[in-house]
Amino acid sequence: MPDSVDNEASAAASNEGQPELRRRRDRRREEGDAWTGTMPIITPNDSDAPASPPAPLQSRSWAEAAAAADASAGAATDSGSGDASREEPGREIATAAAPASGADSPAAARAGRAAAANAPISDFISSPGSFVREQKPRPVGGFRGMLYRLTGGAWNLGPSAKQREEDELARRISRQLQGSYNTAVLSLKGGIGKTSTTVGVGLTLAEFRGDPPCAIDANPDSGDLVERALGEGIYQKATPRTITDLLKNVDNVDSLTALARYMHHAGRLHLIAGEQDPEVSDSLTAEEYLRIRQLISGYYSVALTDCGTGVTHNAMSGILQSADNLIIAAGYAVSGAKRARSTLQWLASHGYEELARNAIVVITDKDEVSSRVDKDAIEEHLSGICRQLIAVPHDRGVADGDLVTLDVLRPDTRRAYKEIAAAIVDGYV
Repeated sequence: MPDSVDNEASAAASNEGQPELRRRRDRRREEGDAWTGTMPIITPNDSDAPASPPAPLQSRSWAEAAAAADASAGAATDSGSGDASREEPGREIATAAAPASGADSPAAARAGRAAAANAPISDFISSPGSFVREQKPRPVGGFRGMLYRLTGGAWNLGPSAKQREEDELARRISRQLQGSYNTAVLSLKGGIGKTSTTVGVGLTLAEFRGDPPCAIDANPDSGDLVERALGEGIYQKATPRTITDLLKNVDNVDSLTALARYMHHAGRLHLIAGEQDPEVSDSLTAEEYLRIRQLISGYYSVALTDCGTGVTHNAMSGILQSADNLIIAAGYAVSGAKRARSTLQWLASHGYEELARNAIVVITDKDEVSSRVDKDAIEEHLSGICRQLIAVPHDRGVADGDLVTLDVLRPDTRRAYKEIAAAIVDGYV
C-alpha cells in the first residue's frame, strides 16, 4: 500500500514542523475529544452559579439604613427567590428596631422599622448639656465670697439674692440691640440732676454694654455735659470741638474715625459737647439736630441727649421726634414734682402721649431735703403717670456739680443708675 505509506510519511514530516499546541490538538481529535479551546458560556439564569453578595448599604443615618434594608427585604419577599435563612446586610439592625411582638410577617416588620425611623432623636444628641452638671455661679463679696476664696472654690454656696439681682440688671443692660435708639433727658427746672443723671447713666451703659454709647449735649444754655464727664480742667485742655463744629462739617464725616475728631471720651462713653457761646448755643434747630442724630445712628446703638431746661426751645421738636423713650428729671420738692407732672401732661397733649406713658421719672435727692418733706407722697404723685419711677439717693459725688465718676459714688447711687440704664434698654426691646 504505497499510498498509505506515503501519507503517513507526509503527516510525520508535517508534524515535525508544527508547533506543540497544534500537535496536542490533533492528538485530542484522534482520541475523540470535541473540545474547541473556548470558554463555556454561562447564562445569568444558571441555577448552579453562586449568588453574588449584595452591595453594602451606604446611608447617612440609622433611619436611612433601616428604610433601605426594609425595601431590600420587601423586594426579596415579593420575588420569592433566595434562601429564607439568608440575611441581607442591615437586616439585623432593622429587625432589632421592630416591636417585640409575635408577628413575623413582613408587614409587621416594615411597620416596626417605620416607627423606629420616625422616633425622636435621643437626648444625648438633642440636648448634650443635660449630661453635664451645671456649675453654680461664683459668689462675689460677703460671707459666700469669702468662703469660696478660703476653700479654693471647694465650698460654693452660690451668689446671694443681692448679687443675683445685680447680675439680672447687668443682663438687661447688656442686651444686644438691632438698630439705633435715642433717649432724651429733660426737665422744666434746672439744677435738679438732669445732667448728672445723663453722665451717670451714660457711664453705666458704657460699663456693661459691649458697644459704647454716645451722649449729645443739646442744651441751648451753654450745657456742661462734657465738663461733668471729664472734669472742667481736662475739658479746657482738650480741643474744644462742639456740636456746632460738627454741624459745619457733617457732610464730610463718612466714618467713625472722622467722627471721633469732634467727640470727647470719658472712658468708653463718647460725648459731643454743647456750644458754649451764648449767642450760638440757642441757634440749634430741629433740622440740625436731626442731621446729627442721623449721623450718630450709623455708628452707635444707644444715644443719650441732654436736652436742657424746657420743652419749647428750637431743637426740642427734633429731639422728641427722634426719641424712643424719655427720662424726666425731678427733685424731692413740691415744685419739682409738680413740674415733672406738668412736663408729662404737656407731652401727652402735644402729640407725644406714647413717650409720656413710657417715660422714666428720676427723682434725685440732690440737696438732701429736710425730713419734713414727704418723699413717699411725692413718689406716689408721679408714679401713676409714667412707666417707672426711680429714686437716686443723696450723694456728694453728684450734688457738688463737679466731675461725675462711678468709682466715688455710693453703692446705692450706682444701683439706681443701673436700674435707670436697665429701664432704658427695656424700652428699646
